[in-house]
Amino acid sequence: MPHISVKMLEGRSEEQKQKLAAALVKTLTEQLHCSPHYVTCTVEDFTAREWQGVFKAEIADKPQSSVYKKAEYDPKDLL
Repeated sequence: MPHISVKMLEGRSEEQKQKLAAALVKTLTEQLHCSPHYVTCTVEDFTAREWQGVFKAEIADKPQSSVYKKAEYDPKDLL
């Protein structure tokens, strides 16, 4: 613990995902003053159609107090 979960549209390379995970873990450990030994990170790709359900479950249906960065787009525009 803690765990970082990144969910995004498909299309990034494995190298981009590896660099992103490393940067996120580095930032998290610096900000929370914890060891990377305890940090895990997942990156999941979704099609634009799949993203509709992910957006609803992970963003729209979450309590607004737990969404620290609000969406500035309509996910239907991705279809």
